[in-house]
Amino acid sequence: MASFSSIDTSIALVGGGNMASALIGGLLRQGLAATQIQVLEPHAPAREALQNHFGLTALAEPGPSLGSAELVIWAVKPQIFHAAAQQVRPYIAGHALHLSVAAGMTTDSIARWLGNQNIVRAMPNTPALVGQGMTGLFARPQVDHAGRTLVEQVLLPTGQTLWLPQESQLDAVTALSGSGPAYVFLFLEAMERAGIELGLTSEQAHQLAIATFQGAAALAASSDEAPAVLRQRVTSPGGTTHAAITRMQAGQVTEHFIAAMHAAEQRARELALEFGAA
Repeated sequence: MASFSSIDTSIALVGGGNMASALIGGLLRQGLAATQIQVLEPHAPAREALQNHFGLTALAEPGPSLGSAELVIWAVKPQIFHAAAQQVRPYIAGHALHLSVAAGMTTDSIARWLGNQNIVRAMPNTPALVGQGMTGLFARPQVDHAGRTLVEQVLLPTGQTLWLPQESQLDAVTALSGSGPAYVFLFLEAMERAGIELGLTSEQAHQLAIATFQGAAALAASSDEAPAVLRQRVTSPGGTTHAAITRMQAGQVTEHFIAAMHAAEQRARELALEFGAA
């Protein structure tokens, strides 16, 4: 895949929050010049921070310069997407490719608001901020191979990507990996709290909990065996792990965890109906 240093690509981002900053940093590391990136960010402190940190153009309101963008990245909250689209649409080129990272916003709604079918929808997660993210992707039929390749290159520094054949599957991605880091953080909280109650210092418990998650994830990623098999290998009958797992099973931890993910998937569908009907 060619680097951005060899591609004449102009990119505009609508929204300048954490995800936008992660994408901008990745674009610059790949060789795209700051002059090829512009950000629309109405909040002055965030806008000034982007300008100072990256040396790029940050706009307070949409204007004609957005018309040069070949790729427009929508990094806004779902509840303001429609209003932002109304403001930006008059200035963007009709042939532009649009990449949305807004949770729950369907490409049907986005296409209606922008009058453009050239849309890719992404569901990233927060580990993208440290290059360890997982992003689910769906492209409308009008997006060609070059458009998919461009999206992959934009997201490359954030971690892994997975193309999905059906847009409805992005709600499941939202429930699993989009919201997933919060589940991990919740378990980390519990492990650290238990460690402290068992006599460790907070620093010791923190280090042990994080290293355990990192190591277990690395082991699962490198193994051909299913997680259930890996779990069984460290769960000797009558041992300490068996005592812990038995207690979790008695409390139906697995069932509650799965039910929680169903709730997240349901909320993702509700967001599409709540904010995408305009």
